[in-house]
Order: sequence, then structure tokens, then C-alpha cells
Amino acid sequence: MPKNPTFAKYRINMYWTLELVSYLDDAPWPATKDELIDYAIRSGAPMEVVENLQELEDDGEPYESIEEIWSDYPTDDDYFFHEDEH
Repeated sequence: MPKNPTFAKYRINMYWTLELVSYLDDAPWPATKDELIDYAIRSGAPMEVVENLQELEDDGEPYESIEEIWSDYPTDDDYFFHEDEH
């Protein structure tokens, strides 16, 4: 069966978990797709992280933060701990 290039272009197998995306916490933000892939490989991230990064869109513009990779990434605001209350 011949491959359908249109279908392949839109195929997305990417999935993120908190554990997987945490490997990008210390990435050099902002970073391009290639820089993130290089960082993940050099830092010993699991292959799933590298595969997910390879699935990202690459318009040549750098990703400014981890939230652009995974919008559900928890930020400090997601934790209801206020230092001034303790």
C-alpha cells in the first residue's frame, strides 16, 4: 500500500506526561526544535522525549518556554502555596 504523504504530515503520536516534560525543565530557553532535541539527547532524557520533540512543528522560531511545548505544564501559580501566609 503506498504511503499517503498528506496523512503522514498530520500524523501526531506525541504525548507528554509530567515526568517526560520535566526533562526539559533546565533546557536553554528560548530554544529551537533542534536545540531542544540536542539538549534532550545530551542530558540523557528518555527516547520518548526525543521522539515527542521530533513531532513538534518547526517554523524556525524558537520556543520561548516549556509551556509552548506542553500547555498543561504546571507553573508555580498552579500550587496554592503562598510563602507570605506561612
